[in-house]
Amino acid sequence: MKLKGLRWWVISLIVAITIINYLDRNTLSIMWQGIVESLGLIDKEGLTEAEYSTRSKELYAYINMFFMVAYGISQMLSGKLYDRIGTRKGFVASVLVWGIADACTSIASGVKSLCGFRAALGLGEAGPWPGATKSNAEWFPQKERAMAQGLFNAGASVGAILSPIIIALLYTVCGWKLTFVVVGSLGLLWIIPWLIINKKGPAEHPWITDKEKDYIISGQPECKVASDKGLSWGQLLANRKSYAVILGRFFLDPIWWMFVTWLPIYLFDVYKFDIKDIGMTAWVPYVGAAIGSLTGGWFSGYLVGKGKSVNFSRKISIVIGALLTLPALIAVAFVNDAIQAVMLMAVILCGYQFSMNNIQTLASDLYTGKSVGSLAGLGGAAATLGTIISIFLVPMLTEGGNWVPFFVMGALLVPLSLICIFVFGGKIEQQVK
Repeated sequence: MKLKGLRWWVISLIVAITIINYLDRNTLSIMWQGIVESLGLIDKEGLTEAEYSTRSKELYAYINMFFMVAYGISQMLSGKLYDRIGTRKGFVASVLVWGIADACTSIASGVKSLCGFRAALGLGEAGPWPGATKSNAEWFPQKERAMAQGLFNAGASVGAILSPIIIALLYTVCGWKLTFVVVGSLGLLWIIPWLIINKKGPAEHPWITDKEKDYIISGQPECKVASDKGLSWGQLLANRKSYAVILGRFFLDPIWWMFVTWLPIYLFDVYKFDIKDIGMTAWVPYVGAAIGSLTGGWFSGYLVGKGKSVNFSRKISIVIGALLTLPALIAVAFVNDAIQAVMLMAVILCGYQFSMNNIQTLASDLYTGKSVGSLAGLGGAAATLGTIISIFLVPMLTEGGNWVPFFVMGALLVPLSLICIFVFGGKIEQQVK
């Protein structure tokens, strides 16, 4: 049996599991207020409304630290794991860990158990990021990789769009415990079609047509490289160009997590939205993110297809995304209307994803084969470190209900990321000869 467009089937499955990934990770933030009340995590006695809000944010940040630390460690280790065992087995391992962890959160009874289950969730959920970068390098010619990365990131955006709606509905009908079980089970079901369709890489897959196989392999610069031996972390870190990915993501990724982690809390804190209200509005910014994911990937691929260099195509795309993100971050800090705020956030995340698709693709532009996942993992670990720092700062920056410093922090991160990409990246081209 031959299956036309097999590479699109593979990326479609990765998009599907990315949507599920975001449903799993957003369960806590969307149901947070209900979980706090149900488990009695905060004693309200003697607290003003402002004090209770601050205590809630501090506790939420504390629990999320466990997720982010585990996520950062896993980003780094998952890159090596996927390089060693391949993307087929790597995705299965990641999904098993995070699906079981999210389902088991239903039996959490307090802060300690919530921290433990969120840490386990983080260990599993980080894998698809270096894994998708590696899979795209295997299954797509270089000119289509940013588009494939855009589809992957669009999956994250769609998951973020759907999660407030689906989780709020499940919470209303089933309560928070059964919601964790239902959402956590979705990834385990996904493993079945993944193992059936993704049997082997494009060079050996029995279902791929000769035409598609030749198209993929002939468009991969690594097919001209004599050695595919993976580089060690030390070798990657010794190369200045690697820091375009590592530091570029260290500064830019926290912007995404600022919204994924804090948007429901922001809407509750500033506009007094309940879980139903959050479900009706928190999806809007991620529509912009999905648009940015698709257009950012398409645009740089279009430029490469028109004969522009990879160096020019990636960099101009990153700059365009930054020019969308920065002014919108400044503007949203000073609006007083929830609808205006979420619309500006849609612009912010559109620009963010327009840039990020191309930053993530740099790992496969600079390296080949078994080095791609490793560098993507190092970049993900650096991104997580930047995010942990920002999560730690948010309760202090927003004390008293003033969220302006939150958005100012985000605005400062954009130029810092650009500077690192251009200073360290130099000319974007393959480093392994």
